[in-house]
Amino acid sequence: MLDLRVDADKCIRCGECAADCPYLCIALDGGTGDGLPAAVPGREIQCIDCGHCLAVCPTGALSVMGQDPARSRPLAGALPDPEALETLVMGRRSVRRYTAEPVAPEMLERLLRAVGHAPTGVNNRALQLTVVDGPQQVALLRGHCLEAIARAARNGSLPPRLEFFTGFVDLWERKGVDVLLRNAPHLLIATSPAAGPTPEVDCHIALATFDLLATGLGLGTLWNGLVHLALTVIAPELRPALGIPADHGPGYCMTFGHPAVRYARTVQRSAPRVHRAVLG
Repeated sequence: MLDLRVDADKCIRCGECAADCPYLCIALDGGTGDGLPAAVPGREIQCIDCGHCLAVCPTGALSVMGQDPARSRPLAGALPDPEALETLVMGRRSVRRYTAEPVAPEMLERLLRAVGHAPTGVNNRALQLTVVDGPQQVALLRGHCLEAIARAARNGSLPPRLEFFTGFVDLWERKGVDVLLRNAPHLLIATSPAAGPTPEVDCHIALATFDLLATGLGLGTLWNGLVHLALTVIAPELRPALGIPADHGPGYCMTFGHPAVRYARTVQRSAPRVHRAVLG
């Protein structure tokens, strides 16, 4: 339930919490005559725990779902410089060269905790982030994937247009070249229940958020479509072993770690194709 609590001494009766509630769960003066915000009878069950009411309150007078506004971070003066943020977006690269050094557990925990704030459809937050953590675990996954690829090649069961995966086995066995995981020390897999409102989009938003946060901390990332295909099309039997629930959709994969390459500047892209619709 909503569990709406208001500190009458702090509340200035501005009505922002009621005006910003997307499901109209809050109204001013809930019949008490004091002008304080109150839950609308019969609409509490509509609350999706988005936190807009707590976030928009200018004085921190409102608590919802047992949350303490004092524990939230203030936004004023704390947002990144626009030019620096733009440079981060323009400067992130797809990293395919990593050191063997694992990411420190506290840094990884910081990243995963922040990704928990990424938006999801109807704020369902059913996303699961599966981490293959450390070089040893990644090496085991690489071995399982390559075995599955080789087995599918022998059986003639590789899906059409994915026959090129057999070359990954050959490169690893002959030259020790890891095309699948690029010798990254970590792999992140985002999945969400297929029956959810926006499972695929939720996964992509979460990984995009992780991507920029990790880049900002000096890490390298790669949207890894090859591992994604290996785990969803060639060897889906590996997904339960990774702890991915059976009712989750395919999601997507991202390798990450400390980069063994440093880029000195952004590249130069042409402007995207933009069409401004004009409705008559």
